[in-house]
Amino acid sequence: MEKYTLINSPLDQFEVLSLIGLKLELLGLENFTLTNHSLYMIFVLTTIIAIHFYGDNQTKIVPNKWSISLEASYGSLHTMVRDQIGLLSERYLPFIYSIFFLVLIGNLISNIPYSYAVNASAITTLGISVTIFMGVTILSLSIHKIKFFSYFIPGGTPLALVPLIVLIEIISYSARAVSLGVRLFANITAGHALLKILSSFLFKLFSSSILISVLTLIPFSLFLGLIGLELAVSLIQAFVLTLLVCSYLKDAIDLH
Repeated sequence: MEKYTLINSPLDQFEVLSLIGLKLELLGLENFTLTNHSLYMIFVLTTIIAIHFYGDNQTKIVPNKWSISLEASYGSLHTMVRDQIGLLSERYLPFIYSIFFLVLIGNLISNIPYSYAVNASAITTLGISVTIFMGVTILSLSIHKIKFFSYFIPGGTPLALVPLIVLIEIISYSARAVSLGVRLFANITAGHALLKILSSFLFKLFSSSILISVLTLIPFSLFLGLIGLELAVSLIQAFVLTLLVCSYLKDAIDLH
C-alpha cells in the first residue's frame, strides 16, 4: 500500500489549488473560484488588521507588548523613510508602512508547516513590484513633467552616445518593475524548497532504526537553525523591499 503524503514534491507547496468553485451569473462572471492563494491573502490581511487592532493604544493607559512592538516598528520605519526621502517622508510613510507589514506577515505565515507561501507566487510579488514601479513613474511625471525624461540622459553624455545611453537607461529603469518581485520571489521559494527537501530527508532518517534516529538529532539541530535563518530572511526581505521602494521614491522626487 502506497503511503500518502500531504506534499510529495518540494514544489507542490507552491501550487495554486481551487478550494471552492461557484457558478455565478453576475457581472459577467460565469465561475468564481476561491483558491488557496486567495484564502491566504485574506488571512494575511486579516492578521495585519488584527495585530493593529489588538495593539491599538488609544484607549489604554498601559501599552501591551503588541503596542510596544508596533511603536518600535513604526519608529524604525519612520527613521528609514526620513533618512532616505527627506522632508517629504511623512507623505509616503503610510504607504511604506503598509508594504512592509504586507510582505512581512506574508513571509512569516508561510513559515508555518503545510501553509501556503503567498510571496513565493510570482503573480503576487511581480504584481507588487509592477504596481510600485507604475506609481513611482506617475509620481515623477506629475512632479517634473517633461523634465522627467532627462533622467535617461546623464549629464555630460556625448551627443553621439545619447541613443545608446538612453536605451541602456530605459532598460535599467524598466528592470525595477521586475527586480523587486523577482528578489522576493526567488528568496522565499528557494528557502522553502530547501526546508522541504531537508525535512523529507530527516523524516526518512527518523523513520529508520533507533540508532540512526538518535544520530539524526545532530543534523536535526542544524535544521532548526535553518528554520531560524528562514525567519530572519522573512524579516530581511521585507526590510530590503521597503528600503528599495524608499530609494525609488527618492529618485522620483529628486530625479537622479
